[in-house]
Amino acid sequence: MGARKLPYDAASVVNRPQEDAILPRQVLDTQLVPEADRFDLWADFVVGATPASIWTDRATPFNAFAQLIDLGGVHLTSFRYPTLRTRRTARQIRQADAEMFQLALPIAGFSAISQARNESTIDQTGFTFFDSSRPYEAEHRVDEETYTSTICVRIPHARLPLSPDRVNRLLAASMPADRGTGGLLAQFLQQVAAHPEQYEPTEALRLGGVALDLVCATLARHADAEEALSPETRQQVTRLQVVQFIERHLARPDLDPAAVARAHHVSLRTLHRLFADEDETVAGLIRRRRLEHCRRDLRNPLLRDQPIHVIAARWGFPDPAHFSRAFRAGYGVPARDYRAGVAPTTGGPR
Repeated sequence: MGARKLPYDAASVVNRPQEDAILPRQVLDTQLVPEADRFDLWADFVVGATPASIWTDRATPFNAFAQLIDLGGVHLTSFRYPTLRTRRTARQIRQADAEMFQLALPIAGFSAISQARNESTIDQTGFTFFDSSRPYEAEHRVDEETYTSTICVRIPHARLPLSPDRVNRLLAASMPADRGTGGLLAQFLQQVAAHPEQYEPTEALRLGGVALDLVCATLARHADAEEALSPETRQQVTRLQVVQFIERHLARPDLDPAAVARAHHVSLRTLHRLFADEDETVAGLIRRRRLEHCRRDLRNPLLRDQPIHVIAARWGFPDPAHFSRAFRAGYGVPARDYRAGVAPTTGGPR
């Protein structure tokens, strides 16, 4: 079925959470309005200022959810909905054009898109890329009893540093989201979309910059256009790759700045320069994340029978005495007392 005109617009029923300590966002849950209006409300909200035609084959009440997070001009949207089909025509583009690129990642179900004589079908292991300024058709499909879910990042044309001929190669292309820079981008987008409450509103611009850098690096790699990336973008992506590497290898007792530098084929001096503007050094990051994991496990009731030294060794502290000193220095109390319920006296290791 297609959408009809409602006696009100989506903006009048969209929830804009006013929490001071959360990223600016808009949330729509169609279950909060009468069944007869749900699909049309959804279409109004999703289409917004970019006219498109939307259909669904689902005969049951149209239950869907949308969240839009504003990251300083870069928009991160997450959707949950039944099977849908979308078409944007040349006529609709002439009516209104926001000049946006979109990169979409299915979280459940699969998506198929066609644009500029290209087409692809993707699942949770791939991104697809398209341009709202050109006609396209898309389908998002799941079983009748389930819902599809998609995360999409929208970027203004002017902020993508790729030439038109490189961009045209990417339209309706399938790009890996389970490895390399694409995997890093997928993890980042899912983390922000799932847990906006973990970020302060003042972080929105920084998070938007990170998203843009990762999107640009992912697209440039797929289009063989990495020379178009700015030095700042390359540095940001490398820094994020380093952080991800550290997270994956915290259990290694030999994980230190020298090991990190070797794994990324850079000198130790270059590695330190990557983090020169950050709040902590590479060694400090490794120590903090190890201690945070240990702290979490010490309070986990499912692990209460595990000796402290076993927990410490699991997170890269094979020497119990060294761990004891590091934990006390970081949290102000001995690990044994913390496990017994004593509150830390410091904010944590830095």
